[in-house]
Amino acid sequence: MSRFLRGVTIVWVVLRYGLDELVLSSFSKPWLRRVTRVITVGRKLDAPRGQRLREALEQLGPIFVKFGQVLSTRRDLMPPDIADELALLQDRVPPFDPAIAIATIERAFRRPLEEVFVSFERTPVASASIAQVHFAVIRDRQGRERDVAVKVLRPGMLPVIDKDLALMRMMAGWVEGLSADGKRLKPREVVAEFDNYLHDELDLIREAANAAQLRRNMEGLDLVLVPEIFWDFCHPDVLVMERMHGMPISQVEQLRAAGVDIPKLARDGVTIFFTQVFRDGFFHADMHPGNIMVSVNPATFGRYISLDFGIVGTLTEFDKEYLAQNFTAFFRRDYKRVAELHIESGWVPASTRVNELESAIRAVCEPYFDRPLKEISLGMVLLRLFQTSRRFQVEIQPQLVLLQKTLLNIEGLGRQLDPDLDLWSTAKPFLEKWMLEQMGPQRLWRELRAEAPRYAKILPDLPRLVHDYLRRTPHEGRAELQELLAAQKRTNRLLQGIIYGGLGFVLGLLFMQLFVRIRIF
Repeated sequence: MSRFLRGVTIVWVVLRYGLDELVLSSFSKPWLRRVTRVITVGRKLDAPRGQRLREALEQLGPIFVKFGQVLSTRRDLMPPDIADELALLQDRVPPFDPAIAIATIERAFRRPLEEVFVSFERTPVASASIAQVHFAVIRDRQGRERDVAVKVLRPGMLPVIDKDLALMRMMAGWVEGLSADGKRLKPREVVAEFDNYLHDELDLIREAANAAQLRRNMEGLDLVLVPEIFWDFCHPDVLVMERMHGMPISQVEQLRAAGVDIPKLARDGVTIFFTQVFRDGFFHADMHPGNIMVSVNPATFGRYISLDFGIVGTLTEFDKEYLAQNFTAFFRRDYKRVAELHIESGWVPASTRVNELESAIRAVCEPYFDRPLKEISLGMVLLRLFQTSRRFQVEIQPQLVLLQKTLLNIEGLGRQLDPDLDLWSTAKPFLEKWMLEQMGPQRLWRELRAEAPRYAKILPDLPRLVHDYLRRTPHEGRAELQELLAAQKRTNRLLQGIIYGGLGFVLGLLFMQLFVRIRIF
């Protein structure tokens, strides 16, 4: 019965905010449209469709708010006006009773609150759809008192989430079966992706691990601060991290008054992002202004402070190569290479004609070259490429969509800080360095070091194995010999390839660098 009532509530909100117009216009069943006209007689819908969708999700509650946030990252599937409006969704959720938060903490650690914390502020400082945050003081292993932020999961979230997700899956099936655009929009896959995100965020241990990894990666960069995680005080329902002190990055005038170099701050943000992407392949994927502060402490003045690590993106070496080559080819106006990269990646059917895809990409990219480089948005270029690729049945990978969404956030933030920010001049050194590392002698040396232990173990065994074979009768060990010979041939080919490849790299490196610089500049 509760599921039925929840379903009725959802349908009522959908009709009240006119969301039926977003989907029923493409439904192939005429009777559905007729029924909807009767039910919604007298309804006034003056607000834009994106705004109505956002307000409806807020009306339906925290889970649907989070769904809208995740949906806003799928700009390859959503019309731009709807995606822009969904991106405005913030975690404006009323806090839950502090007594419930305290009960959650005591249940997690099986101790009274006074034994867990030296002091605990009952009034929350922030409240989101998944959790809320309190300030507290702990005593660490060295006996020092440390100021911390305590993130507590909202109670009873899992049953509510599973119930709403079941309804979402059911509605996605209806949309896919009844709408002419249903299969292209892939509503079931979108809901499944949301399911993964949401269940990951419900495990605060996972978020703590993300923060710890980013903290290690950013050590030595001296541009960003990531809070320390106190593992003795962490639980899937409770996360305790170092309390960070700073000013919200959205308060630009206050930062300027405090003496922060705003143009440098904008450049540093781009540097941090491209370092995480191209060096580490592990990046903070929720870098909106609400999750970023700036330190005004004299010891760390002007550094970024990152918060909220529930969503991170990861990239493989293949992903990084795809992105670097796409950006480089774009700035060389080598549209054929961009088209070839789409096909080589396997995301476009192999039967796609290169010249047709090249022509479509040229129509997307060429208008940008009438503008100064500082006005070119890499995020928008990537977005337009994704949208253009849709007609060629491209399968966009989720990690790249997440990257594109984050890149748009970084660009918007950077240009809000400094309208003259030249994103390309900041990104170009990373791309050039990465390309050199991938095609130069540094990669050859890395691969030799990685494979050395394996071949160091294999090579000494070869004489003994040959000797053992020679002592056998002619019919013994024939399969083993064939396997041994095959392994020897593979080893020989690899060694020859390494030698010839090294010579080729040494001879061609100067020519390649000269060619790349001529084409770029």
